[in-house]
Amino acid sequence: MTFLLVGINAKYIHSNPAIYSLYACAREEFGRSVEIAEYTINQRTDDILAQLYAKKPDAIGFSCYIWNWNIISEILHNISKVLPDTDIWLGGPQVSFNAPEILQQFPAVTGIMIGEGEETFCELLKEYRKSETKEEAETVTKIGIEIATEVATEVVTEDPDTEDPDTEDPGSEESKTKKRSERDFSSVAGLCLRTGFTPSRQTTDLSRLPFLYETTEPFQNRILYYESSRGCPYRCSYCLSSIDKKVRLRDIETVKKELDFFLQAKVKQVKFVDRTFNCVHEHAIAIWQYLYEHDNGITNFHFEISADIISDEEIALLKKLRPGQVQLEIGVQSVNEKTLEAIHRRMDLDRLAYVVSKIRKNRNIHQHLDLIAGLPYEDYRSFQKSFDAVYAMKPDQLQLGFLKILNGAPISEQTEEYGIAYTDQPPYEVLYTKWLSYGDVIRLKKVEEMVEQYYNSNQFVHTLSFLEKVFPSPFFMFETLADFYEEKGYFTNSPARSYRYEVLLDFADKYDGENREIYIELLTYDLYLRENMKSRPAFCRPLTNESYKSARHAFYKEEEKSRKYLPNLKDHDARQLSGMTHLEPVNFPVWDEAALLRRRKKSVSEADPDEAGMHYILFDYSVRDPLTKEAAVHFLTQSEVNNTEWKNECYMAAEKPV
Repeated sequence: MTFLLVGINAKYIHSNPAIYSLYACAREEFGRSVEIAEYTINQRTDDILAQLYAKKPDAIGFSCYIWNWNIISEILHNISKVLPDTDIWLGGPQVSFNAPEILQQFPAVTGIMIGEGEETFCELLKEYRKSETKEEAETVTKIGIEIATEVATEVVTEDPDTEDPDTEDPGSEESKTKKRSERDFSSVAGLCLRTGFTPSRQTTDLSRLPFLYETTEPFQNRILYYESSRGCPYRCSYCLSSIDKKVRLRDIETVKKELDFFLQAKVKQVKFVDRTFNCVHEHAIAIWQYLYEHDNGITNFHFEISADIISDEEIALLKKLRPGQVQLEIGVQSVNEKTLEAIHRRMDLDRLAYVVSKIRKNRNIHQHLDLIAGLPYEDYRSFQKSFDAVYAMKPDQLQLGFLKILNGAPISEQTEEYGIAYTDQPPYEVLYTKWLSYGDVIRLKKVEEMVEQYYNSNQFVHTLSFLEKVFPSPFFMFETLADFYEEKGYFTNSPARSYRYEVLLDFADKYDGENREIYIELLTYDLYLRENMKSRPAFCRPLTNESYKSARHAFYKEEEKSRKYLPNLKDHDARQLSGMTHLEPVNFPVWDEAALLRRRKKSVSEADPDEAGMHYILFDYSVRDPLTKEAAVHFLTQSEVNNTEWKNECYMAAEKPV
């Protein structure tokens, strides 16, 4: 028999560690009987159904989550029509906490694996094997009896191809349906069947589970996932991990061997799916120390942590890591103390801010901080305070998410108490609460889009830093930008990425028009930090005047001889250097925020002597910041470009020249 494990991922770059873990556990004993098929939610349902039909498995198992449940539901309504003899199994958090209702909704589903599925899946396969062996034995016995009877009675038929109408063909549709109905899985723990639940299963010893991966070949240009622990010590009421309070660790020596697999294969990114990676200090230290000692210069490791419990020892160790080697996702959710108490989230906010600040200053680790809108006791203005508090920590990304009411999460039992309404279909997202109206949610959705486009994209870093000073708070800036988008109709006709620079200039012009020239240069600076634009936006200063052309030509000719600024490009001549880098003239020191703020209300004649006059920025795209991917830059004076004085200083864009 063939059992097909199906994962339908949110994006192509993702993979499904659940089905790979099931397969790894079954590989040794049932390897030839188990296959894996992965798809994405962006594929047409008809195409997925056609591919599943072509495989014609005897049994099929779907890994179910909020992001793929809609498409799986559509498939479930049709797959039994085209594969009527295929057993259908479900598993995953989307179906583990309301299994009887799911079985009632989908009559063709055979059963549901509840919770952790590795051991359950292996026992299920054993039952299939027993059933298969029994069927084979019965068939052999039946054939033997028929042959013996025929010989004994010397039956002779006129047409040897004529079948006995009372003899059932073991391959007929009726026969297969009968075999399905005769299978009994009630002895397998951890299932929900149409007859009810089988005995519950104890939690799995992680160290007994085999490694998920045999080769990286199926995962080219995709993220690989890894698990060194299960369970979470916290009881956050919106999270399913709060149900499994016992933290189980994988043997650390086993973990190190498995990390070697990723390091030697030089995979691009590995995401740890541990719910709170650093909840056991010694475990986190051991893994980070091992990564520090065995860095391959390529692989990035992603960890979800609780920042307020990070020790000074861990901060010191993280400081030693290669820039870009590790990234951290930190759930803040809210700074409203009453909200945190209601969702049973313990957190030292002062310590969290301290840790985030210390890590940020080391400039080697990407930090992603999360907020959740729609939590109890958090109204619109309270959420604004949470946003501004987290924004002040200057994370590399600020994720503004919305509460989801998941089946099985403790908060799902408190929706009436908190006046929470949410969508009936995945992702079961909040519509309103006692404190937050539906109108507020809509407004926050628009703020979220502005944060995604202008902050999390990291394309407008220096412009936003200057612009936010015009507004009472960062939240108010994004809120006002959302209103500007609404006014211009940009939510309906979203501007292309390159045109968003023009849109932000128009917005800045509306609220801080007297500093338009500064914004033009800041936006030009941000633009060229990301890419060497060959076609300049309309707002950029034209580079057609003869003085610039002459200075640019002279600079690259001199650089061809001296190699003082672009040593990484020593094999290229002046013409090639001018095409592979960019030299931008500026009237303002856009790299120096303090100087720009001093100039905000000054004329050029009132500026400090060292801030006046033409400057040049040389963008070197052969060297990029490992965290921001911004080009390395050299800040040059007019005299340096004209060769009267050379000064070889190179800075990453976020730094200021000394």
